[in-house]
Amino acid sequence: MDLPSLWFWIVGFLFLGYFVLDGFDFGVGMSLPFLGRDETSRRQIINTIGPVWDLNETWVIVAGACLFAAFPEWYATLFSGFYLPLLLILLALILRGVSFEYRHQRDDLRWKRHFDLMIVVGSAVPAFLWGVAVANIVRGVPIDQDFEFTGTLLDLLNPYALLGGATTLLLFFTHGVTFVALKTDGPVHAGARRLAVRAGVLTLGVAGVFLAWTLADAWTGGAPAFPAALIAAAAAAVCVLGGIIANARDREGRAFAFGVGAVAGAVGTLWFSLFPNVMPSATDPAFTLTIQNASSTDYTLTIMSWAALIFLPLVLAYQGWTYWVFRTRVTRRHIETAGAAAAH
Repeated sequence: MDLPSLWFWIVGFLFLGYFVLDGFDFGVGMSLPFLGRDETSRRQIINTIGPVWDLNETWVIVAGACLFAAFPEWYATLFSGFYLPLLLILLALILRGVSFEYRHQRDDLRWKRHFDLMIVVGSAVPAFLWGVAVANIVRGVPIDQDFEFTGTLLDLLNPYALLGGATTLLLFFTHGVTFVALKTDGPVHAGARRLAVRAGVLTLGVAGVFLAWTLADAWTGGAPAFPAALIAAAAAAVCVLGGIIANARDREGRAFAFGVGAVAGAVGTLWFSLFPNVMPSATDPAFTLTIQNASSTDYTLTIMSWAALIFLPLVLAYQGWTYWVFRTRVTRRHIETAGAAAAH
C-alpha cells in the first residue's frame, strides 16, 4: 500500500472515531425532550457525557488537520464548496458547548430550558449535516478542471444527501439513547431502553434504504472495493438489528457495542464506496479528485506517518483511560444528593 492510500484510510479511521464518539454525544443531546421529564432527569442525562464530550470533539480537529496535511486539494475543494454547511456545524458545536457550561450557572428553570433547547439544536444540526456532507462527497459534486466547486447550496440538498443526513441523525440518536440507558438508572434508564428499541426500528429502515442506494451506485460505478462495502453495509444492518434485540432484553452494554458497530459499518460502506476517489466530479469524471492527485508529497506523508505511529496509540490509550475512570453509572440518587448539598 502506498502512502497516499494509507493516509486515505487513516483519515477515514479518524472520522470514524469522531462519528462513533461524538455521535453518541449528539444522540444524548437530542434525547433531552424525550427522556428529561424533570430537572433531575435532565441533569442525569447531561452528566452522562459531561466528562467526555469535549474530548470526543477533538477527533474532528485531528481529522481535519490530517486531511489538510495529507490531501490539501481535497481539503481546499471540500471546505470551499461546503462552506455554509460546515459553518453551520461549527456554530452548532459552539452553541452546544456553551450550553453545557452555562445551563447550571443560574438556578432558574427558564434559564435552563433555554440552554436545554440549545443543546438539542446544537446536537441535531451537526448530526444531520455531517450525513449530508459525507453523502455528497461519496455521490460527487460539480467540480471543474481546476478542482474548484462550481455548484450551489441546492446541489448539496439532493435526495441522496438528505437521506444520508436522516441516516446519520437516526444512527446517532439511537446510539446516544443506548448510551443513556448504559449510563443511568431509574426512570431515565427504563425510558431510554424503550426509546432505543423504537428508534432502532426506524433507523434500520432509513439506513437500509440509504446504504442500499450507496451500494447500487458503487456497483454501477465499478467501485473496486465494492465487496468490502457490501460486507460493511451488511455488518451495519446486523448491528442495528442486534442493538434492537439487546435493548429489548435490557442488555445495554451489548446494545452500545452494536451501536458502535452500526456506525462503523455505515462509515465503512461510504469509505469503501468512495475509494480510490476522494471527491468525484459530477461535471466530468476527468475532473475527479483521487487519492493520487489530491495528496501531498511522499516526504510529507512519511513524516506524518511517523508522527501518527508515535502519537495515535497515546491518544487512544488516554481516551480509553478517561472512559475507564468515568465508567460508573450516573444515578438519580447522586444527582439529588448533589443538588441538596448545593442548596445548603
